[in-house]
Amino acid sequence: MACALHISDEVRALAPGFACLAVEAHGLTNGPSDEAGAALLEDATRRLTERLDGRAPQDDPHVAAWRAAYTAFGSKPSRTRNSAEALARRALADGGLPRINRLVDLYNAISVAHLIPVGGEDLDRIQGGMRLVRATGEEPFATAAGGAETVEYPDAGEVVWCDDEGVTCRRWNWRQGVRTRLTEDSVSALFLLERMAPMTLDELTAAGAELAEALHRACPDARIEIGEIRAG
Repeated sequence: MACALHISDEVRALAPGFACLAVEAHGLTNGPSDEAGAALLEDATRRLTERLDGRAPQDDPHVAAWRAAYTAFGSKPSRTRNSAEALARRALADGGLPRINRLVDLYNAISVAHLIPVGGEDLDRIQGGMRLVRATGEEPFATAAGGAETVEYPDAGEVVWCDDEGVTCRRWNWRQGVRTRLTEDSVSALFLLERMAPMTLDELTAAGAELAEALHRACPDARIEIGEIRAG
C-alpha cells in the first residue's frame, strides 16, 4: 500500500485486543449525498437494530471493549464516545444518520452495519505515513469551532492518529481533523477499520471486504487495495 501504517508499542500494550485494517482507494469520484448512499445508511440502520435486539449500543460487547480502551488512556467513554457508538446512537435517534457526501455516507454505513469504527482520510492530504501513538500533548490538531478553523492540542497520553504534520484524529477515533477529511473533491482515500476483541479478525476482514465492494459499486473505475491486518 502507498501509505505506511504504524501502531506504537505503547498503544499495543494499552489495548492488546486491538487490530486495524486499511483499505486504500485511488481514482474515486465523490460528490454530494445521493439516493444510493441514503439506501446504504437505511439498510445499515436496519442491520444495527437487528444486531442490538433492543439493547443500547454501549451494551454490545464490541462497544463495551472500546469503552474500556478509552478508559485505559484516561478518556471518559460516555463523554467522548468512540465513532462506532456515536454513529449508532445517531442511527437509532429520531433524526437518523447525517448525510455528508457520497464517500463519507458509504463508510458510515459500513461502520453502523458492523458496529465498528471506520475512518476515511484523503490520501493526497496525508503527509508521510499514518501512526497510532500516545500523544505528547504538543502535536497540532486542525479542527473547526464556531464555523472557523482552529488548532487544538491533545492531552498527554491520549491515543491519536497522526502523520508528519500533526494529529489527524483525536482520542483514537472520536474526532477527525479538518485537514485530511474526505471532501467532494477527494479522489484518493485511506479507510481505517478498527476492532477490539471480542470482534474476531474474520469479522474485521468481512467488514473491509464489504467496504471495498461498496466502493467498487459506487466508483467502478477505482483501484482498491485491502491491506494486511495490523494487530495490537
